[in-house]
Amino acid sequence: MDPAYERLGLFYLGRPFDLEAGAPLPGHLLYDSRHLTTHGVCIGMTGSGKTGLAIAVVEEAAIDGVPVLAIDPKGDLGNLLLTFPELRPEDFAPWVDPAAAERQGIGRDELARREAEKWRRGLADWEQGPERIARLQAAADFALYTPGSTAGRPLAVLSSLAAPPETQRADAELLAERIATTAASLLDLVGKPAGALRGREGVLLSAILQACWTRGEDLDLAALVARVQSPPVTRIGVLELESFYPGRDRFALAMELNNLLASPRFASWLTGEPLDVERLLYTPQGRPRVAVCTLAHLEERERMFFVSLLLEQVLAWTRSRPGTSGLRALIYMDEVFGYLPPVGEPPSKRPLLTLLKQARAHGVGILLATQNPVDLDYKALSNIGTWMLGRLQTERDKQRLLDGLEGASPGTWSRAELDRTLSRLPQRVFLLHDVHDPQPVLFQTRWVMSYLRGPLSREEVRRLTAGDVSAPPPVPGGGPAAPAADAGAAPPAATEASELPHPPGDPGLGGPPVLPPAIPCRWAPVTPPADGATPFFRPLLLGEGAVSYSGRELAAPHRQEVALLAPPPEHGAAEWGSGEETPWRLADLPSAPPFAGSYADLPPAAAEPASYRRWHKELADFLYSQRRLRLLRSPTLGVVSRPGESEAELRLRLAEAAREARGERVEQLRQRYDRQLARLGGQVDRARDRAAVQRGQLQEARMQTAISFGATLLSALVGRKAVSRAALGRATTAARGVGRSRREASDVERAERDLAAGEARVQELEAELARELAAVDTSFRPELEPLEEVSAAPRRADVEVRGVTLVWVPQREGSEPRQ
Repeated sequence: MDPAYERLGLFYLGRPFDLEAGAPLPGHLLYDSRHLTTHGVCIGMTGSGKTGLAIAVVEEAAIDGVPVLAIDPKGDLGNLLLTFPELRPEDFAPWVDPAAAERQGIGRDELARREAEKWRRGLADWEQGPERIARLQAAADFALYTPGSTAGRPLAVLSSLAAPPETQRADAELLAERIATTAASLLDLVGKPAGALRGREGVLLSAILQACWTRGEDLDLAALVARVQSPPVTRIGVLELESFYPGRDRFALAMELNNLLASPRFASWLTGEPLDVERLLYTPQGRPRVAVCTLAHLEERERMFFVSLLLEQVLAWTRSRPGTSGLRALIYMDEVFGYLPPVGEPPSKRPLLTLLKQARAHGVGILLATQNPVDLDYKALSNIGTWMLGRLQTERDKQRLLDGLEGASPGTWSRAELDRTLSRLPQRVFLLHDVHDPQPVLFQTRWVMSYLRGPLSREEVRRLTAGDVSAPPPVPGGGPAAPAADAGAAPPAATEASELPHPPGDPGLGGPPVLPPAIPCRWAPVTPPADGATPFFRPLLLGEGAVSYSGRELAAPHRQEVALLAPPPEHGAAEWGSGEETPWRLADLPSAPPFAGSYADLPPAAAEPASYRRWHKELADFLYSQRRLRLLRSPTLGVVSRPGESEAELRLRLAEAAREARGERVEQLRQRYDRQLARLGGQVDRARDRAAVQRGQLQEARMQTAISFGATLLSALVGRKAVSRAALGRATTAARGVGRSRREASDVERAERDLAAGEARVQELEAELARELAAVDTSFRPELEPLEEVSAAPRRADVEVRGVTLVWVPQREGSEPRQ
């Protein structure tokens, strides 16, 4: 049977602590994970055990299947990946500190043996065994990310300059907040002062991001440099752009951003996995992940840049989640100094404060750690419900903390008593104040399962992550990978001519063909080749329309925009089935050639207006018969994927649904069994009282009987020859007392049998509860369930074709056509 602390939704943090005795008390300090949705803060000086406590919280969350995103400015949290279920010395050997071995005058292998034995004893003292480490490893995936470095798993941070999803762009407030944070982070990275966001540099960057992102246009740093020189706006407020920010001044800002882009150090920011919170918290298979983003190798400005962009991504992801009362995900920051100050407005402060105010409703918990309470803004402290307080460095820190506690929860304790307690806390002992509990409690933190090696060197990080899947290659041009075509997205504004799709075949040179006015004709939205090569234009057909879907497979009607590029046929039907999806839309295509070039021969059919009417009808037939919406379905829960939702995203929703269902079932079981246990407890208490009464009556009967026998015997021995009437009476009473003692003994035996039966029933009920909880925990594994494929077909009336247009697409002359 699993220990009591393994119950779902309870975090085993340690044991209650007796400060007077200086020792932990029996039992476990169990923390309800739902309380973390009101966020937490861990405060303690260096050496107080603050990091160990935070690692224990992360371990408990991982065991419960709660994904964790850990921001690690100091480099300590990489220790979460050092877990050794077999606790062998050879597991510890690569990670022990050689300098520590040298100081102790022993070899590295001997130090590893001692560390392995130390961890085995420490875990055993806290009722944990190697099997719990194995359970931790099986419950979640652990990954160590190193943004700005390839030592660990790199992150392509600048992918965060890509346009937010359409749902976020539709929320004006959310979009404005993300633009402000991104602009402030970029300005901070190039060394601009904190107030630059309100200056013309910040206003210009915000206007560029607003204009591009509103249209769904993705950016990278190179594109942003170009946009600073040639902004997509002509007016800022009521002023003309050149009056507000002249071109020669904008060039200086563009040079600062360009110098950043040209720096060899900055190249590592362009490589790796995209900065996607969903991918950080879950594997592609939907398995929860503990993602550690270590920042110790970065400069202070780079750390602020990354943390600000990451928090903005977390905020956007949080707002996209449905509401829940359970803990969906945990965001932990190991040292918050400088990121949430009481004075000043660093780029990280606004998204962090917003998360503290809003994340609760979405089941996302924030846990912060710091050495000094003066590092935290009062508005942040007022939104935190769990305080874990260790040893503090100065009297000023302690008084600031007492002020904050009184403001957060006045009247629940004596300030003087709390002052005395905080002054006497030993290492690894914390005062836990939870707004959901009536009184604070002292506890000593448990022994963590991760090997607390301390900060890892760059080479150790590289060795630790050597077995991870390699990161995707850097994106050409230094920008993020191109996303899948999104219906309604604006066409790219600066695509190289040589990279555009085109049909096979040799070009025929000549000027633009003269076409009847009834044939719509456009040109691709591209820039001329940078090397001055002469391009030639090849014809493509752009078919544009939309398909609507409805039916029982879908939770809500869905409309899908369609834009296909296909080569015009020599004769007969257009090959729409082999057409390529494109983000281009007719309204965004120029109606005149963007630059000079030569043109391929146009197939005869493409010069006939009647062909376009026929291809229009053929496109409608193709969309009706072939454009089915492919979906995935869970047979167990009956949940169907949303349009455009990946299998990993569906499994994530299934995992959330299963987790919430398990949580509700666990709560129901607890309530039902608590009532039964309370009723049985009352019966046991009454049985215990009856047994005590019966034992007292038996003792009294035996005493009376003994006295009667003694008096009778004494009368017989004191000298009278004849037995008196009184003596005979006493003898008779003594005989009756023997009978009464036997009856009382029988009553005692029945009462003790009833008591033993009641206590056995209590134990049986507790074991039954443990079995049911274990069954609930393993009842459904969404990551293993095979998914069914279902499809939704449109009705004929749900297919709309807006037109078929001839589009001229440039290609470098003499290059091989791309297939």
